[in-house]
Amino acid sequence: MLQTWEWGEFKRATGRWAPLRLAFERRGQVIAMASLLTRTVGPLRVIYVSKGPVLNYSDIEQAGQVLGELEARANRFGVVWLKIDPDVIAATGMPKSADDQPRETGRAIMAMLRKRGWRFSDAQVQFRNTLTIDLNRSEDEILAAMSGSTRRKIRVAAKKGVVIRRATVEDLPLLYRLYQVTGERDQFLIRPFAYYRRAWEQFMLAGLAQAFIAEYEGAAIAQVILFHFGRKCWYFYGASGNAERARMPNYLLQWKAIKWAKAQGYDIYDMWGAPDAFDESDSLWGVYQFKRGFRGQLTRHIGAWDFASHPILYYLYQQAAPKLMGAI
Repeated sequence: MLQTWEWGEFKRATGRWAPLRLAFERRGQVIAMASLLTRTVGPLRVIYVSKGPVLNYSDIEQAGQVLGELEARANRFGVVWLKIDPDVIAATGMPKSADDQPRETGRAIMAMLRKRGWRFSDAQVQFRNTLTIDLNRSEDEILAAMSGSTRRKIRVAAKKGVVIRRATVEDLPLLYRLYQVTGERDQFLIRPFAYYRRAWEQFMLAGLAQAFIAEYEGAAIAQVILFHFGRKCWYFYGASGNAERARMPNYLLQWKAIKWAKAQGYDIYDMWGAPDAFDESDSLWGVYQFKRGFRGQLTRHIGAWDFASHPILYYLYQQAAPKLMGAI
């Protein structure tokens, strides 16, 4: 999703980033693509390839050729850093557990990046870890795989009068109000309405996003916003009001979202985010416990990596980045 043309245009509209799209061809066939977001910070320039580049990472030679082109552009432009965040799985399962399964492709790509002089980034922009639900099963199988507590809470919401409806662009102010309440309650920073209106409306109208609202007696009490592209559907945003939380609307919303994604033909439902540290010290631990009940597969990606054209400048920039950069 973060490599789509629409995402690049959205980031351009924020006024901070300019997209540059590259297509890599072999014998007339496109074999890889990359959407590069470029930004000027004072006299400095940076490039970020969010969740990209997109290619067949099992083809190490091809991956090396694409990285070589990106490195050449970084050197030519004189950027402080070029950051990539490829959707490459490093392992699945809980680290250091019986179900910890490293992926050879992930290992090979990380080894190649180190050999080429890339650094594992101190600034991990996207979630490295997530939970994914296999939608190539029946609804009964997906439901049966959930924890007993999660199944019970889904039933509770339905029995207690929670109703789920599809949202439209006319509901954007309502979606944002619920998001504001959640941000205040859970103490995370949210952007102005104009930012989310642009993102949500643009992707909904493009057929790449769908929102659902949970209501009780006609009043909105929770929402989810899904983004979907290719084989995946992502749970990008979720929020709930302070009233009627005992009716468990978020559980029924997730089940509705999963069923909708399956009905649309998607293979994977990505719950978009799991902790870096799998203990209660991680800020994502509470929401992870909620997501964990749906029994998705814990998927750990290789994360973001930086290529520095000028190592000393990169080091100095890293020290000043919190003041200069703000959120990407």
